Amino acid sequence: MSVMLTEKAAGEVKKIIVEQKLDPATVLRVGVAGGGCSGFSYSLGFDTAWDPKADSKSEQHGIAVVVDKKSDLFLDGTTLDFHDSIEKRGFTFNNPNAKKSCGCGSSFQA
Repeated sequence: MSVMLTEKAAGEVKKIIVEQKLDPATVLRVGVAGGGCSGFSYSLGFDTAWDPKADSKSEQHGIAVVVDKKSDLFLDGTTLDFHDSIEKRGFTFNNPNAKKSCGCGSSFQA
């Protein structure tokens, strides 16, 4: 699987699913879209549908993670984590394929 979810990130995802009363079949969809200050931006959201022909799916720490096959090329080896500190709170991507990232951490160049 191209994207690895840390236990901390999985815990936060579970918390959001419960708080927002999302469907039990909800999956975490991770992807890449054109745009952002460095060329590509990360996308992260919830979905209830996925296509086995167009997406890859894995179960990690009790969370179903889905990545479309186009994004898979840019996200191979990426770790999705969650940080909660005074300076920063939110999901972070550690992408070994990113040649350049912007300061906000939400876009990259491959």
